[in-house]
Amino acid sequence: MMKHVLVAWMSVLALAQEPWLIDQASQMGLTFTHTNGMTGEWTILETMGSGCAFIDYDRDGDLDVYLVQGAKIGSGTMLFPPKSPLSDRLFRNDLDGATGKVSFVDVTQKSGISAAGYGMGAVVDDFDRDGWPDLYVTNYGPNQLWRNLGNGTFEDVTERTKSGDDRWSVAALFVDINNDTLPDLLITNYVEFTLENHRICPTKSGSKGYCGPSLYPDARDRLLINKGGTFEDVSQKLTEFGSALGAIALDADRDNRLDLYIANDGDPNILWLNPNNGVLVNRALEWGCAVNSRGAPEASMGVACEDSDGDGDLDIIVTHLSSETHTLYSQQKGYFEDQTLSTGIAASSRRATGFGVNWIDVDRDGWLDLFIANGNVYAIEELQRVNDPYPLHQPNHFFQNKGSGKYVDASQVAIEPFSEVSRGSAAGDFDNDGDIDLLVTNNNGPVRLLVNRHPNQYAWIGIALCEESAWYVMHAELIVTTASGRKLLRRAHSVSSYASSEDPRVLFGLGEEHGPVQLEVRYSDGVVEQFGPLTPNRYHSLVRGKGTTE
Repeated sequence: MMKHVLVAWMSVLALAQEPWLIDQASQMGLTFTHTNGMTGEWTILETMGSGCAFIDYDRDGDLDVYLVQGAKIGSGTMLFPPKSPLSDRLFRNDLDGATGKVSFVDVTQKSGISAAGYGMGAVVDDFDRDGWPDLYVTNYGPNQLWRNLGNGTFEDVTERTKSGDDRWSVAALFVDINNDTLPDLLITNYVEFTLENHRICPTKSGSKGYCGPSLYPDARDRLLINKGGTFEDVSQKLTEFGSALGAIALDADRDNRLDLYIANDGDPNILWLNPNNGVLVNRALEWGCAVNSRGAPEASMGVACEDSDGDGDLDIIVTHLSSETHTLYSQQKGYFEDQTLSTGIAASSRRATGFGVNWIDVDRDGWLDLFIANGNVYAIEELQRVNDPYPLHQPNHFFQNKGSGKYVDASQVAIEPFSEVSRGSAAGDFDNDGDIDLLVTNNNGPVRLLVNRHPNQYAWIGIALCEESAWYVMHAELIVTTASGRKLLRRAHSVSSYASSEDPRVLFGLGEEHGPVQLEVRYSDGVVEQFGPLTPNRYHSLVRGKGTTE
């Protein structure tokens, strides 16, 4: 008996010494390498991309993966020629429910998806409310809307639905702006870059380098209203714009109408409040989330929104360039406050350029940790001196939440020490084991699937919030109350991070509380429902309208 206990304890110690998030992409058949198409011309385009998406396209209960690909830039010879034709890829997750074994199969050709543009990001939602998740792909060039036919295939309905955009789109977001139950479409565009206006900017040492967005005109964003089959362009409502890279939806002013937050690279960020009169008003400056605490706009890339400090309201984090800090806007009563310094993320985040960002409870203690996908956009001169052909790679960051939104840099113990040019990141429980995993893409590099191997055995509960006639309910707020009275707030959402889409299910870590919980759901239109008691350590599929209302 003692021998078995000793072996078990040694196994736990061995696991504790491993990183908490371990890459198993290639072992599971998720083999994909992004190509940025660079030809030695140092274009700003090749530093951007590449997003990703978790999407249960076949609705079999596990998360499949969509990955966007780059393309050749200009007429020169690619410095990193691909081994196969370049196109986006769809991988089906063949999860064995009995053993928990996961294997991914490339089903791109079978799916009918033909996406060979210069890909930026992927957005998942059910735009036509037929119960099947659809896919909107942003590109440098024409975007594409792929309608899920429900039989394993997709059709390109971009032209028919009038949902396209031919500019440089990165972030997009399906969001019901007018509360008519149909998801409208926000498309954020970056800059007006072409090969004709391309410029090269020298580094401090005089060698060739990349230019920033300030040398190119900002591109206008686009807002499309879903009319039930086609979209109506109402972009005139967006009277301000910048070089946009990130976008999320939240009800910032608690008026039961979703607002829009846009992260702009080098320009002040925008908070479009959405009053009942249909006139969007930018209140980012007044609300304290346009610039940092020093009053300066930053190079905003990725953006995420959750209750990071457990005080019952939603906070925002935006990733930035190295030499800047990522900025954590903590929501107070009626405004946001830059609390980057007091939360403990400033010093470490200043050392790297962040793109993807995810608030995730990796250790299931009820506090949201923070993952940031890093990779520079300006040549790192130390790497240039050793003739690195793509001198932008940096290690990623993991900040562990020690309670009340106070973070410590746990990167060395939490994640494998890859030094890559990471861009997109999506959180999701792809193996359905009750802990959160991460899908991370790299510019000009391989995809990573970071499997959660944290050793603790804390309780958890998963919520799949659905509608009878549609796919998942997006942009609701879920509040779990444990037996001890602890309240945990999370968002039901798909789009977050940088050019990526996440698991639409909501996963709560419950710490040591293994008893039943109560759940309150606050829908974006103001309806509130109660569900429970709900048993932990499993997923619950809850249907809007089936709970109790006050």
